[in-house]
Amino acid sequence: MGYPGTLRVRVDHVLTPRGDFRIRYEATTDRSTVVNLTNHTYFNLAGEGNGSVLGHTLRIAASRYTPVDATLIPTGDLAGVAHTPFDFRGGKPVGRHIREGHPQVLFGRGYDHNFVLDKGATDAPRHAVTVTEPVSGRVMEIATTEPGVQFYSGNFLDGTLAGPSGKVYRQGDGFCLETQHFPDSPNHPSFPSTVLRPGQTCRSTTVHSFATR
Repeated sequence: MGYPGTLRVRVDHVLTPRGDFRIRYEATTDRSTVVNLTNHTYFNLAGEGNGSVLGHTLRIAASRYTPVDATLIPTGDLAGVAHTPFDFRGGKPVGRHIREGHPQVLFGRGYDHNFVLDKGATDAPRHAVTVTEPVSGRVMEIATTEPGVQFYSGNFLDGTLAGPSGKVYRQGDGFCLETQHFPDSPNHPSFPSTVLRPGQTCRSTTVHSFATR
């Protein structure tokens, strides 16, 4: 795929006794290369195929995000979320501002942006995101060692995919929260580095915890 050297990756998916879903990544290389591993699982806390996620309440502990250009590639800026549709610090429904015509939301046809977590990169997973589905009361919390999380509101789901129950997935019927380093980091020196060198080990952990309220 054009990357230098051989990248060896191990990913462990662990269900803990208390019901947490833990993802652990490790990677090594024999030549310096870039690596940014994440998980693209879709969620709908109302249940599989049970309609839109726009009513889910989302809270992200991030005061900044990385704006994108028309091709959805980060511009390199770190923009404040205050007074924008990207301010999820206090928690709000996903769909509250999704149709207001903000240029960044128009680029993504919704949210498809990396949020800069206030905690930064950490050695042990720290809380970053809380999602609540108000009808069922289901709650998902995410803790991670990563400095960013890509929030994707299912903008390109178009009814061509169906789930195990046969229900089709349409725009906004699922969301992803991809813990990661920032996209396009090699081209933006101000972003946390994604370069892995021989002798180093890239390690990352993300934990999804579930409850009801």
